[in-house]
Amino acid sequence: QVQLVESGGGLVQTGGSLRLSCAASGSSFRFYPVAWFRQGPGKQRELVAGIIGTGSTNYADSVTGRFTISRDNAVNTVFLQMNALKSEDTGTYYCNAGGNPRVGRPGEYWGQGTQVTVSA
Repeated sequence: QVQLVESGGGLVQTGGSLRLSCAASGSSFRFYPVAWFRQGPGKQRELVAGIIGTGSTNYADSVTGRFTISRDNAVNTVFLQMNALKSEDTGTYYCNAGGNPRVGRPGEYWGQGTQVTVSA
C-alpha cells in the first residue's frame, strides 16, 4: 500500500516557478513509476510528466523544456519543478504511482491533489 501527499501548489504570476512535491509512504515506493497528472478548469485530466526509476522521464509536449520531474528515493519523494508558468498550466495537480507514464496510464495510487493557479 502506498499513500501519496502532494504539496507546493499555490498562486503564481505568469513566468514564475513552483516546485511540487509528492511524499510517499512505504518502502516499495522507490520501485513504482510515478507521474504527475493535472486537470484544468473544464478540461480532461492529462499526464504532465512521468518518471520510471530515477532517470527515465517523459513529458507532455506542452511542458517540455519548462517542467522537470525528479525523485529522491532517500526521502521517498518525487518532485515537479515548474518554470516559465503559463495561465494554461492552471489546474489541480495529482501525483500518481504504479501506472505506465510512457503511455499515460495511471496507476491505482493517487494523492489528494494540489492547486496551481497562474495569474496573468
